[in-house]
Amino acid sequence: MACMTVFDDALLEDERVLAAADPVLRHLAEAGSRLRIEAAAAESGLAALGTDDRPRAVIAVGGEARLVRALLEPVCPVPFVAWPVAGLPGWVGPLDLVVILAAEAAEPALVATAREAVRRGAQVIIACPDGSPLTEHAASSSTIRLVTRTGDSLSAAVVMLAGLHRMELGPPVAIEQVAEAVDDMARRCSPYTDLATNPGKEMALAVGEAQPLVWGGSVLASRASRRVAEGLRAASGRPALAADADALLPVVEGVTERDPFADPFDDPEVRPALVILDDGNTEAWIRAARGRLLAAAERHDVRVTVVVADEGADIDRYAALLQQGLYGCHYLAIGLGRLGNRT
Repeated sequence: MACMTVFDDALLEDERVLAAADPVLRHLAEAGSRLRIEAAAAESGLAALGTDDRPRAVIAVGGEARLVRALLEPVCPVPFVAWPVAGLPGWVGPLDLVVILAAEAAEPALVATAREAVRRGAQVIIACPDGSPLTEHAASSSTIRLVTRTGDSLSAAVVMLAGLHRMELGPPVAIEQVAEAVDDMARRCSPYTDLATNPGKEMALAVGEAQPLVWGGSVLASRASRRVAEGLRAASGRPALAADADALLPVVEGVTERDPFADPFDDPEVRPALVILDDGNTEAWIRAARGRLLAAAERHDVRVTVVVADEGADIDRYAALLQQGLYGCHYLAIGLGRLGNRT
């Protein structure tokens, strides 16, 4: 295995280093504030949504469309599609609802999709900022815009989910409750909370000198696992794999036994570490998959760390789980001396 940068956990308690990392950590800590800003900005758009005209189907496009699908699919009373490519399915028409999420810059393909939705007479709900080309190209009597202000895709998705609940298409979403969940995570993962009680720093320590394998059992935890793996790759500059249990098991089981006589400072081996994202889902198949992973990790001496967010509604748990994982990514970058990397 290849050599790697040494992780220095002392940097996670170094006031000078943490002060230098403040802009990055502050951005995470302000997640709750961004969500409240987005809720206020979208207030008039949300007020225009109701249950008068239930669509035949819902098609979501843009950033976090798959997150919206994960929340809506189990309860939505009409078919729901997260459409990953430019354009729309051929069957979309006046009876359908097109949801467009573009809290950041709208790509040309997304603008073309919005224009197509209007041309076909579909009902459209857009989350986008003032000045976005979507505002012009999706303008119609059947379009409602939820104004965004912060460029935060998760916040825009939460506000959109609240709007879809008003239309009785999705589960209840208490925006303030989601904001409080991420605020609580910011307090728990604060740079001024020491390593012994800081879950973000604990995660960084667990993967500091390892190749992370990230697993989330539920649909939402699995979604979060992919975002966290992206953050780990950016933070460390080395591979991080997020996958289901069946894909991770061969990796864990392929780990060689440690040589107790090897010099750890002579070409140190990069071993995997398993990061489990636990959102409190206790379905039998999830428990079984987790049990298989834990048993394999124990047999092959693979370190395991569990990231837990198991309180509140589904979206509360997802947001808290993701924030905790991203704090871990940033603390990993700090411990590796890679402060310039943001997740």
